[in-house]
Amino acid sequence: MLLRIRSRDGLERLQVAGPHVSISQLKTLIESQLQVPVQNQTLSTDRNLLLAKTSADFLRFSDMADPSVPLSALNLSHGSVVFLYYQGERTVRGGPAVTPAGSFGRKMTMDDLIAKQTRITRQESPHCDSVSFDRDSANAFQRYVNETLAFAVKRGGFMYGTVSEEGRVEVDFIYEPPQQGLEDDLILFRDQEEEKLVDAIAVGLGRKRVGFIFAQTVMQDKKDYNFSNKEVLQAAELHAESGLKEWVTVVVKLEADEDGGANVHFEAFQMSDMCVKLFKEGWFVTEFGEDDDPKLSKMKKEVVVGGKDVKEVDNDFFLVVVKIFDHQGPLSSSFPIENRNNLVTMRILKNHLDRTKSLPFVKRISDFHLLLFLAMSHGLGSDVPALAECVSTQTRVSEGYQLLIESMANTS
Repeated sequence: MLLRIRSRDGLERLQVAGPHVSISQLKTLIESQLQVPVQNQTLSTDRNLLLAKTSADFLRFSDMADPSVPLSALNLSHGSVVFLYYQGERTVRGGPAVTPAGSFGRKMTMDDLIAKQTRITRQESPHCDSVSFDRDSANAFQRYVNETLAFAVKRGGFMYGTVSEEGRVEVDFIYEPPQQGLEDDLILFRDQEEEKLVDAIAVGLGRKRVGFIFAQTVMQDKKDYNFSNKEVLQAAELHAESGLKEWVTVVVKLEADEDGGANVHFEAFQMSDMCVKLFKEGWFVTEFGEDDDPKLSKMKKEVVVGGKDVKEVDNDFFLVVVKIFDHQGPLSSSFPIENRNNLVTMRILKNHLDRTKSLPFVKRISDFHLLLFLAMSHGLGSDVPALAECVSTQTRVSEGYQLLIESMANTS
């Protein structure tokens, strides 16, 4: 049968007797047919072997370490690919001598070798099966960027919700951090103390940070891309920071319809595994020039796309589409949202409580934005997670907390 051997030199073919051949026998065949000494070989069915840098890295690739294991035990059959890393030099059949230093006298570093093996292809399946938005929360965000900002500047927020074992994400509220939205850029001013309060409230509510949502401007809609290079970079950074494989990035845009009108659209994506990996390893160029094409992300080193060595990658290669649904969540979104161009006062809190006085008190405070306002007012931050737990379970709020909140509202 025929095996394909992928090494830093490219793809080569190797004839073996059949799937009963052991790994030890395979290494002997590689030595005789490909001129790589057995003692210099490391084999694996994992393509990441070719990206390994240190001895510790190589120890992770142990699937073909036992010389007595037959190829059939690894599900290797006719046409399968085996990845080969080797040290030293060899002569490629039909080609010049190959050494780790490269040809023509140019020194080739390990980074050069890794770059030559870094291939960017489209990732077909997301880790996130789907994302579902609480209708009120999604509407509050799109209404603000549409009716108040008129899609003239960008706006963003962190999505909080739950992730099921099947990878389904449900978004129940959106926290909007301090920020400056520009026509083609979004600058987040990360307030660590505020974000700690947000995360503490989320824990009390049984929720966690699950993604990022942002609105593109009407000027961006004319530039024919899903994400700009700046948006890819920001999305990859936030995805990498999260450590959550199901992390979702959602874009909200205004698109013209056939009748000359315009509709607001939500589109959900995950950044591909390769995109996040390249960001973590510092491959992306992070400075942008006026003449740069926003549809392309620049790399510091060449990568392989479609069989060609390039330093610019179409942004769409980094996007994996996620299905969108909606649901009616347990929280309200009627309280004014933080960090917008409006001052939230105790008078507003009183008006909210008066407007909902026919409801049980726990229902009256079942709003993330109200809980955050309480957490940031009069040193109540340490008490609000307990209130959030009451909201999560819809259990009675203690009389002491109720009196405290009502007395705060009455100081307006």
